[in-house]
Amino acid sequence: MFELDVKNSGDELLLTLSGEMDMYYTPKFKEEALQAYNENPRDIVIDAKKLDYLDSTGLGGFIHLMNAVKQNGHTITLVDLQPNVKKLFTITKLDKLFQLKGEA
Repeated sequence: MFELDVKNSGDELLLTLSGEMDMYYTPKFKEEALQAYNENPRDIVIDAKKLDYLDSTGLGGFIHLMNAVKQNGHTITLVDLQPNVKKLFTITKLDKLFQLKGEA
């Protein structure tokens, strides 16, 4: 199961993820996150405290969103990543592309 909650938070768009982001749920993430961004283009903060699992298609979903956001000069910051999820960003060197803050 995967959930995405969207909130406008001042100058940022806050996306709260929970559950598993895998090949089944990544298309939902891409569609809903991109729609939210297109409606309110601004820097994005992704709260991943409740994101329990992420696979390579999930990483691809983050890259897809990053490409759209970068075109407009905005950034994506991921906060409170679970250790297993943070490890994926580190070993793929995507921690250089995304701003990672905190750990659950």
